[in-house]
Amino acid sequence: MKYRILIAYILFQILCLPSFANETSADSTQSVESTAHEGNDHSTSHDDHGAQEPYDPAATAIHHISDANVYSILDVVRIPLPMFLYAPDKGWDFFSSGKFHAGHHEDGHYAYNGYVLNHGSVHRVTDPAFPQEGSIDLGHHAFSHKDEEVNGKKTEVKYVTYQGKEYRLDARSTLDGGILGGGITSFYDFSISKNVLAMILVSLFLFWIFRRAARAYKQNPNSAPKGVQAILEPVFLFIRDEVAIPFIGKDKYMKFLPLLMSIFFFILGLNLFGQVPFFGSTNVTGNLTLTMVLALIVFFIVNFNGKKDYWKHIFWMPDVPAFVKLILTPVEVMGMFIKPLTLMLRLAGNITAGHIAILSFISLIFIFGKSGESLSGSIIGSAMAIPMTLFMMAIELIVAFVQAFVFTILTASYIGAAIEEHHHADHHVENNH
Repeated sequence: MKYRILIAYILFQILCLPSFANETSADSTQSVESTAHEGNDHSTSHDDHGAQEPYDPAATAIHHISDANVYSILDVVRIPLPMFLYAPDKGWDFFSSGKFHAGHHEDGHYAYNGYVLNHGSVHRVTDPAFPQEGSIDLGHHAFSHKDEEVNGKKTEVKYVTYQGKEYRLDARSTLDGGILGGGITSFYDFSISKNVLAMILVSLFLFWIFRRAARAYKQNPNSAPKGVQAILEPVFLFIRDEVAIPFIGKDKYMKFLPLLMSIFFFILGLNLFGQVPFFGSTNVTGNLTLTMVLALIVFFIVNFNGKKDYWKHIFWMPDVPAFVKLILTPVEVMGMFIKPLTLMLRLAGNITAGHIAILSFISLIFIFGKSGESLSGSIIGSAMAIPMTLFMMAIELIVAFVQAFVFTILTASYIGAAIEEHHHADHHVENNH
């Protein structure tokens, strides 16, 4: 049975590859055409428009794993998402991303109320010379980018061209202080993005299957598990018996079991959801924002439930010489913050790396084929890309479970260490006897 499931999964992924290849090829073509329109001289000749630029696999990969304000399925169905935008100087704007009339490559051909959609993400035009009200037709190939010095750093700055003039675009505001390349800009985006929609769908699905399993247990309490129960029960018992009880303790684990189960199934659900190209190829758990929130939840729960011994072992370790405590205390305090940081980076890094690896393998088709110029090169690239991609997809299927388990077991170990009670005095007396 398990071999049939594996074969069906591999066949499904093979069927999805041509659709992704279509999208990637279109991305490459649009990128070439867009590049041909860049520069200060916008009266580019027709020959320049047809010039082929080298295919950029890195840009394609980053585009596909990033969040967006449009939900696309196999580049065939594009679902507009609700936009909730706030700018301190103009107030709130509520509308659908369909107002941008998103075309191919997730670029909007229209500006709306001073906002535009580029590569699936909303940006704002702050220049007062640009129309700030209503819908504005931008035409095709209106977007360009340049590398400029911003606050002493070389940064990619995006522009939109309207009536022959370039207008600079503001990126989304982020609270990373520039550490991850973002910062506070002129507006805030509270929209339901592709990742947010994926989280809502996965949460509703998990609620449905657990509700169904609970109803089955209630109606047939003495029957052997079947259907959804037969899938969930072994996993549930494994997390309880191999993670919660050993690390937290048999008399204390029930208080934290709902948290551990929620973390495990939520991360696993999002990981598996992102494995299916038909569902939009989302990269939710590879997004640092989500992993940071999960890590912060763990951080606060661990420290709010920390016992006296937990804090004592951080700030003033018992049975340790005073001069050693002066060295260990800063290390232990740093460890309090390093633990959630590693939780955040480990999950995001592993999931994102898998997506980038798969996209890189698929990009071999267009690298060898010179973006469609060489048929023989495309065939060679396909012969290399398909087996490597299928192998990587199989590995990613394992990683989806492993990363959910690792995040859960580390959470349990941190909680267990925080609520554990030591008896140093009794131990010291026994040693004296």
